Amino acid sequence: MSRGGLRRRFPVLGIRDFRLLLADRLIAPASVGFSLVGVSFAVLKATGSATDLSYVLAAQIAPALVFALVGGVAADRFRPQRVIVAANLLMAVGEGTFGVLVLAGRPPLWAMIGLEAVTGTGAAIFYPASQALLPRLVPDSLLQEASAISRLVMNTGQMSGAAVAGLLVAAAGAGWALVLCGIGMVATVPMLLSIQGSPVPAPVPIPVPVQAQAQALVPAHAAVPAQAPPAGMLAELREGWSEFRSHTWLWVIVAQFCIVLMAWYGAFSVLGPVVAREHLGGPAAWGAITAADAFGLIAGGLASLRFIPRRPMLFVVLSGGAIAVSPLSLAMVLPLAAICAASFGLGVIVEMMMVQWTVAMVRNIPPDKLARVSSYDVLGSVMAMPAGALIAGPLGTAIGISRAQYAAAAVIIVASALALIPRDIRTIRSGDAPVPPVPEVPAAPLEAVPR
Repeated sequence: MSRGGLRRRFPVLGIRDFRLLLADRLIAPASVGFSLVGVSFAVLKATGSATDLSYVLAAQIAPALVFALVGGVAADRFRPQRVIVAANLLMAVGEGTFGVLVLAGRPPLWAMIGLEAVTGTGAAIFYPASQALLPRLVPDSLLQEASAISRLVMNTGQMSGAAVAGLLVAAAGAGWALVLCGIGMVATVPMLLSIQGSPVPAPVPIPVPVQAQAQALVPAHAAVPAQAPPAGMLAELREGWSEFRSHTWLWVIVAQFCIVLMAWYGAFSVLGPVVAREHLGGPAAWGAITAADAFGLIAGGLASLRFIPRRPMLFVVLSGGAIAVSPLSLAMVLPLAAICAASFGLGVIVEMMMVQWTVAMVRNIPPDKLARVSSYDVLGSVMAMPAGALIAGPLGTAIGISRAQYAAAAVIIVASALALIPRDIRTIRSGDAPVPPVPEVPAAPLEAVPR
């Protein structure tokens, strides 16, 4: 299909800033693919310990407990693309330096933990800024299409990176994969700085007729400030928290994924490479599993261009329960092809879920609060992942890798079943419009305004 044909088929591709964003979302996830394979096998080669891998991966996630909220406030105050530049440079420093140390010799455990904490800080501030950027580049009518295409490109990059990284680590070692990750992150900076986007959205103004009527009721001597002073960080976080907890579907699903991701991260990211090394063929096998998952994400992105579930929140919760397939396939030590097939199928489901979640967030959360609410989303979802990582290694050593992975699958299923209890999860339908907030009129109650 020609370039003009693509733009007619997908009008969002005609937006220059969106095309620049796609370039970033191809290169950065490809770099992350190198990290996904490189970090685990660098640690396992240096220490040979699943427990030490637990510590390193916990350090990668732990910064989200603090910096996700900071990133949310920053992305609501400043242009999100600049926040993403800072995030990508932090990840470049963390992974690039880690790679250099691996190439130079055997890095100490404390250095690996510290560098992954730097990488994790970048990842923590990236997510809320990424969520806030897309709706500032495309109109609402193209949001579903833009979200699906954006994630399709991201997953293509990650699949390619993971597949190449598995072969590279097997042939030349994990150090080169981590150095290439750092180089790729630096390469995204010029593209992000070229994005113009829209300025930080202002709060929804009071309608002019209502404002005029309200001002007529204010005594002439009363001073009405033209503009409220900028709120401090704590005030902005409180405002974001109020918005977050006002949506039952939002906090229930975040609570569900807090438990789901804790169990999945320990069973898959920590214990999965151990299974691959002992039973499946090492880093090349783990790269194939990771690439199969990313390939499923690509297929799910293509399906999301057309697929709209009738009850999107129910679909999201059930998709969370399906994540149990991941630790189950490893616990059963299925043939590599079967594990890759399971990863592919799960990737399809998870990607369709993520597109629906992204669209639901953008359409139901005010744009000037979206980054802060997204920061609570990422904080709540990942806050237990360090615990999952820290538990998985010692638990696998104590009771066996397979038993630990079976236990993780059971936890995922139970948490997802409990998330089905609230009525909102089962009744919200696609196309349900959010109720817009009623603007507050200063100095006079709305009942006093003449009708």
